Amino acid sequence: MIIGAHVSAAGGIGNAVDRAVAIGAEAVQIFGSSTRSWRFKALTDAQAENFREKNAEADLAPPFLHAIYLINLGNSNPENVEKSVTSLVQYMNLADQIGAGGVIFHPGSHGGAGYEGVFPQVVEAVNRVLDQTPEGPILCLENMAGMGQHIGAKFSELGEVLRAVDSPRLGICLDTQHAFAAGYDLTNPEGVAGMIDEFDRDIGLDRLTAVHANDSKRPCGSGVDRHDNIGEGLIGEEGFANIMSHPAFADVPFFLEVPGYDKDNRGPDKPNVDILKAIRERVAG
Repeated sequence: MIIGAHVSAAGGIGNAVDRAVAIGAEAVQIFGSSTRSWRFKALTDAQAENFREKNAEADLAPPFLHAIYLINLGNSNPENVEKSVTSLVQYMNLADQIGAGGVIFHPGSHGGAGYEGVFPQVVEAVNRVLDQTPEGPILCLENMAGMGQHIGAKFSELGEVLRAVDSPRLGICLDTQHAFAAGYDLTNPEGVAGMIDEFDRDIGLDRLTAVHANDSKRPCGSGVDRHDNIGEGLIGEEGFANIMSHPAFADVPFFLEVPGYDKDNRGPDKPNVDILKAIRERVAG
């Protein structure tokens, strides 16, 4: 089990490796561009090679990319769906260029049309992304917290998309906070086992590609997406012990997306990484 973290790539993508090493992370997740803009600047081959070399020299596991927040495959505006497809293609190409394991993205919102109403266009968009990109990286749908009209809070919805696309290049990133907010009680072993059983039934454990390890500021079933530091939220350290001790997660990389303890330097930090490492050691026996 790899303990990674989302870190900034500000000042150059290679700086992400330095930041990961500084907090003790074993893998990095990064954005490849501004999260709130469609603008994308491709890396040169030299920049990509420099990143790959730094990542290897630091003995980090393969990185992952997180797509921009503007992605919405359920949008009623065809222009925005087209922009979403283009952005995901750009990110998948970047993932291949830097040796990343995949690209994680939020499916989007159905805008009142209902999940079934946008399901065909979501499947079509995902197929288009996969048709235009290299074989290596995995395109990862992320489960959502259930806020508003978001697609993918239910494993059954994600599973339907995977079955319709029917490609080994499509996977799932499981966000612990989103799952908790969607009603999966991770504070006890029975709740974790129940979530995994449902995931396996509706999606298949072979599709579990990555985990976003986040505690929750809001109660189970709240439907609210609010991350907290490990142990400070309502899942708690014991909740993460329940998660990390389950064999389904043994070979899956974990990426922290927590606020951090330093109010002047927000984001995953060494204390959060150290807590997860200590839990990993404890549950390993």
